Amino acid sequence: MKLVPFPANTQTNSPYEPKSVLEIHRSTSPPVSSTTTTAGEILTVCDDDPDLQLQLEDDHELMINQHQYLVGWDSLMRDLGLHDDSETQITTPSQLISTIPHQSQPVTSFDSNHFMPSDFSSILSDIPLNNNSDAINSFDVGFDYVDDLVRLADSFDTNSFQLGPVILAQLNQRLTSPTGKPLRRATFYFKEALRSLRPDSTRPSHYPTNNSSEIIQTIKAHKTFSDISPIPMFASFTANQAVLDALDGSMHVHVIDFDIGLGGHWASFMKELAHKADFGGAAPPVLRISAIVREGYATESRLIRDNLTQFGCELNIRFEIDFVLLRTFEYLSFKAIKFVDGAKLALLLSPAIFRHVGTGFLNDLRQLSPHVVVHMDVEGQTGLATRPTTSYRLAVIDGLEFYSALLESLEAANDSNNSGDWMRGIERFVVFPKIVEAVGRQGPPCREALVAAGLRQVGLGRFAEFQAECLVRRVQVRGFHVVKRQGEMLLCWHDRPLVATSAWTY
Repeated sequence: MKLVPFPANTQTNSPYEPKSVLEIHRSTSPPVSSTTTTAGEILTVCDDDPDLQLQLEDDHELMINQHQYLVGWDSLMRDLGLHDDSETQITTPSQLISTIPHQSQPVTSFDSNHFMPSDFSSILSDIPLNNNSDAINSFDVGFDYVDDLVRLADSFDTNSFQLGPVILAQLNQRLTSPTGKPLRRATFYFKEALRSLRPDSTRPSHYPTNNSSEIIQTIKAHKTFSDISPIPMFASFTANQAVLDALDGSMHVHVIDFDIGLGGHWASFMKELAHKADFGGAAPPVLRISAIVREGYATESRLIRDNLTQFGCELNIRFEIDFVLLRTFEYLSFKAIKFVDGAKLALLLSPAIFRHVGTGFLNDLRQLSPHVVVHMDVEGQTGLATRPTTSYRLAVIDGLEFYSALLESLEAANDSNNSGDWMRGIERFVVFPKIVEAVGRQGPPCREALVAAGLRQVGLGRFAEFQAECLVRRVQVRGFHVVKRQGEMLLCWHDRPLVATSAWTY
């Protein structure tokens, strides 16, 4: 069978050149270079593969299930007295997903040939490629706030307690609110995150609290994020499929989830588990989830438990979920988790857990004999394995690149909908808390930690790639595409990886 290329996302192949002030400050790294499998190639394969063709039909249903799971939180919040008085009605792209035709032509037009956000494109090419701050400052192109932000990060690395407040005061004058283009807004959030680390600082003005009103807004923001962007569902589908592949048809499953969020990613997994049981005439599946959560997560935990339990009953799944406090896990490691004999074990990891508890718990993994360990990098750490992780400077530079690209991708997906309120909600309740956590806690390189624990990477299956391509195709935003590289699967915005999923085993 011959694969017919599908010209969806044409990328330039010219040699990589630095384009931004950020790149002047950091060591140059090339953009993602790998073979991209297009949706057209995947769909050509489906024509000759009845199983994949059936999964193409089921794929739309799985997306709807995950969205409906999050929508179900509305009634649960009312039951808990977390009623939202807002009368604002939002219609989002994924709510209309059933009307999206299977076409390759994107519905939005976003013109960019570089992995860097478009803010950087106006930087003139004759800026000297060195680390001379005076040369950069003397060339005022309107991005001096980026240089100030990097110098503020330097003040934390060098413990320059007197210089830091001066730089921060300058930034506060230049960046009074998160407005403007993606780079400027990302710089504002990183400025606020660094400010929150100072001993004399107050709570960041845009950091959400844990009161009922802001819990509602956080839930809404996550729902909207899933509606607008393929990022959450890409992470969910690729991770779920890696677990399903490793289970090899087992109907007794125990998953330890180190980053459960709002739990929406388990909706499609449970649906697929129930489908496999029905198709094979097996007994009702048994699914146990042990979720490691931070302190102050009681309301969200109750919502997750109630919603997933109800969903499991509807699917005839014997479902249990336990919540283990992060502080308890840090002290007891896997002794804090209740294990059940006969269940196949899977772990879902993200960079956040290594920042909180280090890597020591990985040394206990071999005794548990997990069938698969799935690592979901949704923080842009891909390719940073050899960089030092104790540098605020590098954390800010790499993070600023990543989150500028993320915000730009949201704008492109949201371009035709003219809904600035969506963006502000996602930025405040989804993006900014991640920036605060990433800047405030330095963690080890994830891939190095997994390798040091004796784990080896295994490639993701063919269907995981198929699902990812179908998802990107349905979103129909030019710039998103899927790349397979060294066994991991990446969702890229042009040439910038935004999500990377990999599977590991012993």
